[in-house]
Amino acid sequence: MVLKQPEPWIWWKHGVIYHIYPRSFFDSNGDGVGDIQGIISKLGYLADLGVDGIWLSPVFLSPNADFGYDVSDYRSIDPTYGTMDDMNMLIEKAHEHGIRLILDMILNHTSDQHPWFLESASSKFNSKRHWYIWRDGYNGGPPNNWKSSVGGSAWEFDEISGQYYYHSFFKEQPDLNWRNPMLPQVFFDELKFWLDKGADGFRLDVINLIVKDKKFRDNPYLFGLPFFQKHVFTRNRRKSLKIVIELRKQVDQYKDRVLVGEIYTMPPGNAEVAASYLADGKGIHMAFDFSLVFRSWGARNYYKCIRDWYTNIPEHGWPCNVLSNHDLFRSIDRFPWRRNKEEKARVAAALLLTIKGTPFIYYGEEIGMRNTKVGYNDIKDPLGIRFRPFFSGRDKARTPMQWNSGMHGGFTVGQPWLPVNTDSISRNVEDHHGDQSSLLSFYRTLIAIRKANPALQQGRWVPLITGRNGVLAYARILHEERIVVILNFTARKKKISLPEHSFGNVLFSTHRNAEDIFFFQGLLIYPFEVSIYKA
Repeated sequence: MVLKQPEPWIWWKHGVIYHIYPRSFFDSNGDGVGDIQGIISKLGYLADLGVDGIWLSPVFLSPNADFGYDVSDYRSIDPTYGTMDDMNMLIEKAHEHGIRLILDMILNHTSDQHPWFLESASSKFNSKRHWYIWRDGYNGGPPNNWKSSVGGSAWEFDEISGQYYYHSFFKEQPDLNWRNPMLPQVFFDELKFWLDKGADGFRLDVINLIVKDKKFRDNPYLFGLPFFQKHVFTRNRRKSLKIVIELRKQVDQYKDRVLVGEIYTMPPGNAEVAASYLADGKGIHMAFDFSLVFRSWGARNYYKCIRDWYTNIPEHGWPCNVLSNHDLFRSIDRFPWRRNKEEKARVAAALLLTIKGTPFIYYGEEIGMRNTKVGYNDIKDPLGIRFRPFFSGRDKARTPMQWNSGMHGGFTVGQPWLPVNTDSISRNVEDHHGDQSSLLSFYRTLIAIRKANPALQQGRWVPLITGRNGVLAYARILHEERIVVILNFTARKKKISLPEHSFGNVLFSTHRNAEDIFFFQGLLIYPFEVSIYKA
C-alpha cells in the first residue's frame, strides 16, 4: 500500500506561535521597559523552546494612552521600543532562527494624535473629515445610546466643530469610518509597507468592530439595564466581513503570510461569530475564539467547548487556540484553578498543544507565571486607573518576564515599569531550563513531539472519551498515523477503556515510561495524568 504524504508544512497552520507583550519581555537598555533589542537577544531561547512564530503586541509610534493600541503612525517605531533599524534587525534575525513575525495591526481606531485625526478634527470640510465617524448630537446629547467598551458613552463632543466623534474604547482612540471607500486602500498601503519589509502577517485587533450601523440605530439593552448593552449595531456588521475578505486578497499576494483576527465578543466567547470571519477559507486565515479562556475547569466543559468550536469551523477554515493573552488574567490563576495549579497547567498545556489548530502561547505561560499583585499606586493600565479600587485592570497579567532569580527577575537592571512577581526567585527560565521535571521542560518536550508527528499538526480530531468522569481522550488521525491523547482533569485515579483501540506505545507521559506498551482496556490512569500514545 502506498501511503499518502501529509500536506506541505505551513508555518502558521502547523506550527506554534508565541505572544510577546514587548514592554514586559526583556529590557536591553536599563530603562525598565522591554524593547525590540531585548526580544532579539532572546530569539535563541524561543528557538530552543520550539516556536515557529512570534506575535508582538503593538510597537508602532503611540502616545500610549492604551499602551500602543492607540497608534499615531503605523510606519514608525515608538522610541520606547527602539528604532526602525531595530525592527528590521528583528525581522532578519528572527528569520535566521526560523521564526516568523506577526505584527499587531489596529484597524478599528487610531490615536487622537494621529495626523489623520488631527486633520479630520480641524474642520467639517477637511478632506479627511469622513475618515472618522462624526455625527450631530440629538436632543442636546450624543447622537444615540452607543456605549464604549470601557464604560460611558462612546461619543465625545468636539467643541470646535460642534459634533461628536465615536470611540469604541477610550476617547483617545477615535474609530475610523470603514464605510468610507478610501479606507480599505489606505490600510492596504499600511499593510504593504510591513509586508515588503518581511513581516509574516498581522494580528487584527477587534476586527469585527470596524463597521457600524449606517443608520446609527440605538443598541438594545440587556435585561433592560442601561449599563449592559447588546452591541447589535456596533459589531459584526456584514460589511466587516466583506472588508476582511478584501484584506485577505491583498495579503495573499505575498507568499506564506497570515491574518489572524481578534473577534471581540462578550465572555465566554462566541464560536459561531468567530468562525464566520474565516468565510470558508476566504476571510482571515485564523480567528481567536476565547471559549477555552473562560471555560470552567472540567473535562466535560472543555470537550463541549472544543466540539462547538470545531463544529462551527467551515470546511476550508482553520482553528487556533489560546489560554491567555495580554487582556486576560493568566490561565493558571483563574478562579476554578485554586487547587493543584501546577498539575492543571500541565493538563491545559497538553490540551492546547495536541488538539486541532494552531496553539498560541502567552509569554511566561511556559514557566507557569502567575498573576502579580499590583499596588494601587503602581497601576498603569488605563482601565485599572479608571475603575480602581473596584478593578485593578490588566496589569497583573502583563508583568515582566521572569528570566532568573536575580534582581527584578533578570528582566532589567533598572526599575521595572510594573513590579516583578516575588515568586521569580524560584519560578524563572534559568532555574527551570535544566530541570527535566519543570513546566518549561514539559512545554519544550510537547512542542518537539508535536513537530515530530504530523498527525498532531494536521490530523482529524476524533473524541474518544468526552469528559465523562473527569477524563478527556481523543485521537489525532492523519492517513495511517494515529495518536491518542488521554487527559485526567481530576485529582483521582480513573479506570478507562477505549474499545476502538487495543494498545499503544507511549510517546509521552507524566506517569509512565516511554518504552512501555499499554493496553487500552481497563487502563488505570493517575491523578492529572497526561499521556500521549502512538496507537
